[in-house]
Amino acid sequence: MVASLLRMAGLDWPVPDYSTLCRRQKSLSVQIPYRRAEGPLNRLVDSTGIKFPGDGEWQARKHGAQGRRQWRKIHQAMDPATSDIRAVKFTPSRDGDSPVLPDLLDQIPDDEPIGTVTADGAYDTRRCHAAIIERQATAIIPIRKNGRPWKEDGPPAEARNDILRATRHFGRAFWKRWTGYHLRSRIEAKMRCLKAFGERIAARDPDRQIAEVHIRIALMNRFSALGTAEIVRVA
Repeated sequence: MVASLLRMAGLDWPVPDYSTLCRRQKSLSVQIPYRRAEGPLNRLVDSTGIKFPGDGEWQARKHGAQGRRQWRKIHQAMDPATSDIRAVKFTPSRDGDSPVLPDLLDQIPDDEPIGTVTADGAYDTRRCHAAIIERQATAIIPIRKNGRPWKEDGPPAEARNDILRATRHFGRAFWKRWTGYHLRSRIEAKMRCLKAFGERIAARDPDRQIAEVHIRIALMNRFSALGTAEIVRVA
């Protein structure tokens, strides 16, 4: 079918077969396009799990599932001004969220200022706050309900304790509205867009899985560049 389409287009191109594409996918470097908004970058950070091929349905029904379900984690950072994914990290399921945040920040060029970093309570760690302060950004990370003040031995601990004092004085609900924390729901919606391409990834090799995830994100950013809906509150 592909060969016939190329002949109709008047192109004398060879058509690779499936095995050739699989071999190339392992070493494929995907350039994720993005649009750079004016002013400091406000980042929304979150992660989600995605499955990859394991036992088939027939085998699972006949012999039972073999071990635990296989899945990976996709960590993303989004720019709410353009709805583009600006940073992505693909990790095994056993890896936590907070250790990945410094890597996501490093993917942003040094000459691009970062205004805020919005994430959930899983990122309330010293490593995350230190990485955010290093980029001269402001953390919008809610403190866990059993959170305690840190020893103020540096700017990261001081910034984190300011959040703790504000949430205790004004309440968590008011603090979230005041800081715009609820904007983080946009990246959760972006995760659902990612899974619209499929609830699982087709590749089995880790390098091919990374390339497949990057291709999905590149397509998502292309779709965002074509246009997004404008939502206006009427009541």
